[in-house]
Amino acid sequence: MSVAWLVLRDGRTFRGEPLGATGETSGEVIFNTAMQGYQEILTDPSYKGQIVAMTYPMIGNYGVNDEDVESRRPWVNGFIVKECSPVASNFRAGASLDEYLRRHGIVGIQAIDTRALTRHLRDHGAQDGIIASGPAADPDALRARARGLGSLVGRDLVAEVSVAQPYAWDEGRWELSRGHVAPPPARFRVVAYDCGIKFNILRQLRMAGCDVTVVPASTPADAVLARKPDGLFLSNGPGDPEGVPYLIESVRTLLGRLPIFGICLGHQIMGLAAGAGTFKLKFGHHGANHPVKDLTTGKVEITAQNHGFAVDPASAERHGWEPTHVNLNDGTCEGLRHRESPAFSVQYHPEASPGPHDANHLFHRFAELMTRKGD
Repeated sequence: MSVAWLVLRDGRTFRGEPLGATGETSGEVIFNTAMQGYQEILTDPSYKGQIVAMTYPMIGNYGVNDEDVESRRPWVNGFIVKECSPVASNFRAGASLDEYLRRHGIVGIQAIDTRALTRHLRDHGAQDGIIASGPAADPDALRARARGLGSLVGRDLVAEVSVAQPYAWDEGRWELSRGHVAPPPARFRVVAYDCGIKFNILRQLRMAGCDVTVVPASTPADAVLARKPDGLFLSNGPGDPEGVPYLIESVRTLLGRLPIFGICLGHQIMGLAAGAGTFKLKFGHHGANHPVKDLTTGKVEITAQNHGFAVDPASAERHGWEPTHVNLNDGTCEGLRHRESPAFSVQYHPEASPGPHDANHLFHRFAELMTRKGD
């Protein structure tokens, strides 16, 4: 039987079986607590640079399909599961998870104790590691190389996932019973910075009446203003927000001049542009079941999360911002709004709608801000 190895930077080693492509890969090893949605996770550009371990024991039972991808291709550096289902038992499945990973050259590992791995990462923090499979994989050599791996801090991963050229988006919401729903007439022109944007974010913007133009993250502020938008959207994306100083500077220039809405990395970029600080979380927030309290309504939302950094709310408050949402697991900031300017952001992914109700009202709130701008 073929053997695969997972070796962490601190020397912790797991022996398992190959999954997906044969070979070697490295990245920051993190765990995701979602029970389903692995295809959306694989194709979320925010996971660039990371090896994702799924805590749910069986993954892949409904295969993969063409409708549920969140971007143009998978972005994870590697994939870890306890057991990968060899059977794709869903009428929409076009391939098994293993076939999909092999097709896209993603190296993975299965048949390891993902509970022990998760406990180790919780106790010691997310850290870089290596997955290797094939006859040449030597655990001793892998441990030596793993000790020399770097970290995500300070790296610009956004440049690796952002588009090279602007493009327009006009696709509406997708529903299982009807396919793509026709979007309403566009009322607002929105420029969306692509830091690793997900398709469903674009769909939600379009369903809120936005004519959306997606631009590279490197687009300067004057080029955004030249498009005469009614609003600006800051997308999710991978890595350390401080590794993207050019986008921080552009957003700093645009704050107060346009209504702005940011999600995930966009929330962190907004905070940095406003003069706040950010910090790295011990093992991050990755999953579809994180409780977040909306401080303005007192309601708790069950949210989808994927980030390893957080905004320091105290530093933001000194610059005219106030926290609007808080994570009930660890008390970190999950939302900001400016007291005077039409700008707000959330750390979680409202477009993912993992709970009994969705948070898509935030996209309509963005539309309301643009409506007031025109009054």
